[in-house]
Amino acid sequence: MADTQASPANAIRIRNLYKIFGPRAAQCVDLVKQGMSKAELNATHGHVLGLKDINIDMPGGGIFVIMGLSGSGKSTLIRHINRLIDPTAGEVIVGGEDVVKMNPHDLREFRRHKTAMVFQKFALLPHRNVLDNTVYGLEVRGLPRARQEQTAMRWIERVGLSGFEKSFPNQLSGGMQQRVGLARALANDAPILLMDEAFSALDPLIRMDMQSVLLDLQKEIRKTVVFITHDLDEALRLGDRIAILRDGEVIQQGTAQDIVLKPADDYIASFVKEVNRGRVIQVEAVMRPAADGAHRSALPVPAGTTLDDAARALALAGRDELAVTDASGRPVGILAMADLVTAMVPPGDARKGGAGPAG
Repeated sequence: MADTQASPANAIRIRNLYKIFGPRAAQCVDLVKQGMSKAELNATHGHVLGLKDINIDMPGGGIFVIMGLSGSGKSTLIRHINRLIDPTAGEVIVGGEDVVKMNPHDLREFRRHKTAMVFQKFALLPHRNVLDNTVYGLEVRGLPRARQEQTAMRWIERVGLSGFEKSFPNQLSGGMQQRVGLARALANDAPILLMDEAFSALDPLIRMDMQSVLLDLQKEIRKTVVFITHDLDEALRLGDRIAILRDGEVIQQGTAQDIVLKPADDYIASFVKEVNRGRVIQVEAVMRPAADGAHRSALPVPAGTTLDDAARALALAGRDELAVTDASGRPVGILAMADLVTAMVPPGDARKGGAGPAG
């Protein structure tokens, strides 16, 4: 289970969450609990199952990715966190308080101060320039204009848009517009950042650039980020933890390495088979125990190093064996170059005599 103690005030716990769309949704929950499928519910009762018994812990201060194909329920799920959608049943607990039970005043304050959202389609106001778009949330909260601008300019600079504060959205590229959306969300200084397919509308290179921006910012801001995507490579790159949805159900959740090494079923396996395993798997997952005093000539590499980075280090050092070290520098395992390369090859490719990593 995820550790929610690191930043409990910003942690999100979802418990027994159901969402059924239709006029008799509450009556249909028991049918779903008894095993009625999404297709059967629609065919028999004309109701749509959006989410089924979702149970997720999102630790405070990390990036939690919810991944799934179109119709899997991922956008429905993120909209329950700030209650843009009301659940049919279940709890959404943020910092010990159930958002589902909040009255209108408390919910409004929660949305203003605890959460900020970045949308796929940017959602910028076309008649406002970059600065005025960025201050929007602070303006709604009634902060003095000087403070609004001071805060906004800091974040405009942090997302790389210095000099563009007077530009309007139609004068900016897609990537620049999304940087404005990110600056607007960050200016609100909410501890929880909800990002619904935030980079999906961007070209691949710009998308990679925005992922790097988010990862760099997260090292500084340590917000609880809930990130929605349909792209597994994006999920694996960004997520401290990942939940994969299908037809409104969580099929698997865990770290990127958990999902790549131990896919829960054939559905997950079909996703991960083309992943570059070297970018995801860490050396301690495939090392052998280190015998005392042995392998003194092995290249020391810290635990947490990916196989790709370890292979590069070995090649540059002209070595064929590495020693995995713990935080104190003590060797805890040994990994030879041949074993490292083998671990990069998906199991199916290895059986077929594949020569290298997929992806």
